[in-house]
Amino acid sequence: MDEQVRQALAQSRLIDITTTGRHSGAPRRLEIWFHNLDGRLFITGLPGRRDWYANLVAHPEFTFHVKEGVQADLPARATPILDPDERRAILSRITARLGREADLDKWVADSPLVEVTLV
Repeated sequence: MDEQVRQALAQSRLIDITTTGRHSGAPRRLEIWFHNLDGRLFITGLPGRRDWYANLVAHPEFTFHVKEGVQADLPARATPILDPDERRAILSRITARLGREADLDKWVADSPLVEVTLV
C-alpha cells in the first residue's frame, strides 16, 4: 500500500463507500466516517437501521474511497461485528472519540458495526 494512503488512513476519518444494493444489485455510493483503531478499520453509525449496513451484510465486497489527503479507491471486504463483548470494546473507544460515552449501551445494542479488510 502507498505511504500516502497509509497516512490518510491514520489521519482521516471521512470517506465514501460504494456498496452493492442488496435488492437492486446497483452500486450505492455514500459519504461516511471510518475509525482506525490501532490499524484496524471500522465503519459504524448512529443506532438504527442503515441501508449501507444491510448492503454490506448481503454483499460484503465494496469499495473504500479515500478522499482526504490523497485519493484512492481500495477494494475492501466488510465483516459485521456481532459479538456483544467485542462490540462493546470497539464501540467504547469510538464513542469516547466522539464524546458520546453516555450513549455506549445504545450503540452496542443498535448500531451497525463492521470491520473493514482492504484486499
